[in-house]
Amino acid sequence: MKSYIVGVGMTKFEKPESRDWQYWDMAKEAGDAALADAGIDYGLVEQVPVGYCFQASTAGQRAAYELGLTGVPVYNVNNNCATGSTALMMARQFVEGGINDCVLALGFEKMKRGALGGGSDGGDFKSSPVARHYGIMAAGHGFEMSPPTAQIFGNAAREHMKLYGTTAAQLAAVGAKNHRHSANNPNAQFQDVYTVEEILAAKTIHEPLTKLQCSPTSDGAAAAVVVSERFVERHGLEGRAVEIVAQSMTTDTEASFSSGTCIDAVGKPMTAAAGRAVFASSGLGIGDVDVIELHDCFSINELLTYEALGMCEEGASGALVESGATTYGGQWVVNPSGGLISKGHPLGATGLAQAAELVWQLRGDAGLRQVPGARVALAHNIGLGGAAVVTLLRK
Repeated sequence: MKSYIVGVGMTKFEKPESRDWQYWDMAKEAGDAALADAGIDYGLVEQVPVGYCFQASTAGQRAAYELGLTGVPVYNVNNNCATGSTALMMARQFVEGGINDCVLALGFEKMKRGALGGGSDGGDFKSSPVARHYGIMAAGHGFEMSPPTAQIFGNAAREHMKLYGTTAAQLAAVGAKNHRHSANNPNAQFQDVYTVEEILAAKTIHEPLTKLQCSPTSDGAAAAVVVSERFVERHGLEGRAVEIVAQSMTTDTEASFSSGTCIDAVGKPMTAAAGRAVFASSGLGIGDVDVIELHDCFSINELLTYEALGMCEEGASGALVESGATTYGGQWVVNPSGGLISKGHPLGATGLAQAAELVWQLRGDAGLRQVPGARVALAHNIGLGGAAVVTLLRK
């Protein structure tokens, strides 16, 4: 069976504590927007997977109850930074498996200011779900005083620079591109434009990464209505429907750890495997894709993802971004929303916000961000610990 997204919605992503709202308020705003976009009532929704990382158990119910008290099953989903796309994947599986005709995937996050920790409770890295990942980093680079997530990705950047000659300016070019794109996104946390030189001159978080090439903590929510082909036909939604052509989630394998590099520990092998799977099952290739929303939690991860998805040869990603191939007028437009770096990164909402942006792009509804003639889109969402989800969408 096929599955389609017929409605999407998201809130503006905000700096934590900058707006007086609770997580259920933001979830209602995004969920109502997605239902209105689809032109359907919540009473038609049969199941609701809800993604978040920083609220208590059954917060998904507390959020979904704001949309309606219909008694439908609500699933609480937590998969680190890949949480939103995991909720979307569950919705797709319910539909394609013939279990349901209409599922609402919802994701939100209400975060605290400041950098993310390393994924452990009470600072005990031995009990952390990502202890193995940070063990790879410690063996190769030791520990410094910088934020743990910035540290492991920053060390991946150092490795890439040493292996391939990637420059600090090429890393900064990712940030410059994505900040420039977000200037046209009213939902983005930031709409400021910076030069490569300004990004290089910003505060260093973990060498070589500066503040303007690191995703911020954010509050916000996003949602998507996923339905069957039968539902599309019954409700006359052909003009709203965007097909989920293929989707794959991979988790860590031995390849994440066998090389002893941070490049692999932060998920490049997972991304490559998920990408291969969706291209194999869809019969499409990266050359067929027009627009991409990928997980640029740090600028280096955008470069690693270019290579993992086959957009360039190993080590050539710095030159690729400098060439203009990943912005308007190039072969692909990557992160037209501004990406995590500038749009913001409320963990549970990120993957669904990527889907929302791509649905708008494929419908031709992206306004000043519109990628001309976009017909095939790819979303990439990754979380340490680990999960990588790659989704192909088609007009």
